[in-house]
This record gives sequence, C-alpha cells and structure tokens, in this order.
Amino acid sequence: MRICITFNNNIMVPAELNDSETARKIQDALPLAGRVNTWGHEIYFSIPVKAGLEKGATEVMEIGDIAYWPPGHALCLFFGPTPASVDDKPRAASPVNKVGRFEVDSHILKQVPDGARVEIKEA
Repeated sequence: MRICITFNNNIMVPAELNDSETARKIQDALPLAGRVNTWGHEIYFSIPVKAGLEKGATEVMEIGDIAYWPPGHALCLFFGPTPASVDDKPRAASPVNKVGRFEVDSHILKQVPDGARVEIKEA
C-alpha cells in the first residue's frame, strides 16, 4: 500500500507499506496525525496501533526503512545513524517490525524538527 507522510505541511515523503500483519493494522488506522520525536537520524511518533513483535523483528535497519516499535506504539523512519548505532547504519533502540520503506533522499528528513506535526494518509 502506498502512503504519503507529511511533516509540517511542507515536507512530503512517499512510502510503501509491506504486507505484514503490523503494516495491515497501520493501514486500517489511517489517516494518522501526531507530533514527532527525533533520536539521532530517526524520526518516531506514537500511533494508535498495538502490535507485538513479529517473526524477523530486529534492531538492525537500513536507511529508508519504516518500522513499528512495540514498546512505544510508535512508527519509526530511519534515515541515518542513531545513538544505538555501532557504525553508519541505523539501529533501533530495541527490536522493531519492519513495515515499509520511504522513497525520498534521506537528507530531507534532517530538516524535520523535533515536535513537528506529522500526517499519514493513503496515497
């Protein structure tokens, strides 16, 4: 499923959700809105979706990955190293379910400030 993630009404990030159980729960909850937090080169925000860890959950991410973090009921976008990284790859604070990928140059996400408004809609 294709989605559009918009920050502060001016930064648009096209993305695609995969066909996992968690991604389907996110799809069913659309549209979503909230305020973001930043953690290194990760943007995350709470969403009204509850899901446990799926088979294959991991902390190791790739730039462009979108994941769901069960402890915080949060959607996470990874665009570079985080405080948990051991190299240049993004790393989540604890295991997450990969739910999709975004399709823009990851550097645009560096412009998203902590506390920015985020909206997610079906594309």
